[in-house]
Amino acid sequence: MAEHTRSSIVIDATPAEVMAVIADFAAYPAWTDEVKEIEVLGSGPDGRAAEVRLLLDAGAIRDEHVLAYTWDGDREVSWTLVKSQMLRALDGSYTLAPAGAGGTQVTYQLAVDVKIPMLGMIKRKAEKVIIDRALAGLKKRVEG
Repeated sequence: MAEHTRSSIVIDATPAEVMAVIADFAAYPAWTDEVKEIEVLGSGPDGRAAEVRLLLDAGAIRDEHVLAYTWDGDREVSWTLVKSQMLRALDGSYTLAPAGAGGTQVTYQLAVDVKIPMLGMIKRKAEKVIIDRALAGLKKRVEG
């Protein structure tokens, strides 16, 4: 990943429990406000999604894009942009590591490049908002 934004949170669950929520794309609209529609277009040999279409509506930004996913057990999932109307690139990952008494440290890394000109500082701020909302939503969904 080129320039990216990264943040972490500790969730009171095992890595397998956290990854199960991350892998459950059908439930994303229930805990991710920006995701309005989601469709798994293909699965890998492990049964997890390999390609996913998402319709996002984040107020000023409404976009439909397709992401390709790569899974490393319950340790990491990464994705890269296949196609989009507004984005040139969308590369990200969740990395999970055991943290203390049954908890998991989740690190979310994201790099976004839009087709319209945008200052790097504004892009990083948008990435940070996306990451913070996603981590908070993930924590609430897993622990709730």
